[in-house]
Amino acid sequence: MKKILKIAAAASVALTMAACNKESTSTTADKKIVINYANWNLGTESEKNLERLMIQAYEKTHKNIDIKIDESITNDDWKGSLSTAASAGKLPDVFMLTDIPSGLTNDWLLDLSDLVNEDKDFTSLPESVKESTKNSDKTYAIPFAQHFMGYYVNKDIFNNANIDAPEHGVTLPDFIKGIKDTTDLGKGILGINSTTDFVDWYSGAKNENVNWFTYGSGKYHLDTPEMFEGVKTAKDLGTNGYAYEGLDKEQKDKLSGDDIGAAFKAGQIAYFWSGTWMNSDFAKNIDFDWDFIGIPGGRTAMALDYLGVAKSTKYKKEAYDFAKFMSFGKDGFLKRMDLSTNSGIEINTLPISTDSEVLAKYWDIVGVPGIQKAYENLDKAMIDPFKIVPGYAASRWEATTGIKIGENDNAKVADLLHDSIYGSVNYQDYAKQLNDLAQQQYENAVNAMKK
Repeated sequence: MKKILKIAAAASVALTMAACNKESTSTTADKKIVINYANWNLGTESEKNLERLMIQAYEKTHKNIDIKIDESITNDDWKGSLSTAASAGKLPDVFMLTDIPSGLTNDWLLDLSDLVNEDKDFTSLPESVKESTKNSDKTYAIPFAQHFMGYYVNKDIFNNANIDAPEHGVTLPDFIKGIKDTTDLGKGILGINSTTDFVDWYSGAKNENVNWFTYGSGKYHLDTPEMFEGVKTAKDLGTNGYAYEGLDKEQKDKLSGDDIGAAFKAGQIAYFWSGTWMNSDFAKNIDFDWDFIGIPGGRTAMALDYLGVAKSTKYKKEAYDFAKFMSFGKDGFLKRMDLSTNSGIEINTLPISTDSEVLAKYWDIVGVPGIQKAYENLDKAMIDPFKIVPGYAASRWEATTGIKIGENDNAKVADLLHDSIYGSVNYQDYAKQLNDLAQQQYENAVNAMKK
């Protein structure tokens, strides 16, 4: 009898423990996963912009997940508030990156390689986009938004001058000829808004082995013939009355003043440098025939935003899945387009995915011929290095040169480049020094990432 009671008691304990375990498992399963998210494009809760509609759509199909917007990461000091959160062990699970190198230097970013390598949506992205997310062959960022950069064209100016309007892929000589042929200051028309951007794209348009601002494979090439030619061409056009930027104050005041964007919208500029984030604005506010033609030669130039997943996240797969939905994922972008159509809120990014279904649906919404053309060869696109190349801001703009320009005894890189086009600086005299300086800023930033 004692033996039977012991067995019964043991069984009772076992059943009780099983019940407790079952209850514990059930409670865990029923408990929602909270993904903390920070992005500078969320607006306010009352606005219910497209980003917040996307979050709601994700939560509807993922009942076990709550997306909590982290309001402590503020737009006025994005990197600083991320640093504060990281120091307190409260970095959001998913967050927008000001740039990838600083995220790596601060040791914030989770290595996503194992997830992206098994993700067909990611592996089918253009090579240029995938490469931009990597460091030492490991993926640390997720491409969030994509824009093409290049020239918009006022086709009416060309047609009214009996000149064939340029299209995407226009040759460099024809591009320059078009600037000169359309300029007629007497009629209030300039061929181009500015030529300072030539230092960024010109070399890459002539040589596919280099990219934005001559950077390529860890090296700058600011002392090459392509760069010399680009600066010389920019100076010729900029200082000889073909560029709006080069006009004096009196001339500008007779047109649209210092507002070059307003001048383009008013029909005063044939070629206007900008990015495809302007599509919806131009569609609403321009009454002439326009197109996007990118950069001469047809090589696509892109700017990307990136999301990071925190190294400290407890929910690696869930965080990645949510970030994918909000960014490059096929299902997510299809939903984004549906929400845009139903809400009347315009999409301000291009599809990162090159999936045929996604693109076909997007072209129904945004019918700009030059943008469609720009999708044909994205694998060799050059990407704006600001968010992906270590030390780029210093290499391109901020580093001091030790060179005296006017009353400035220690001009910055940006000042030297500007005066090489619109001032008295002979670029070739300083090209080697500038290249060494840019390279040093890059190497300093790379070494900082290794510490």
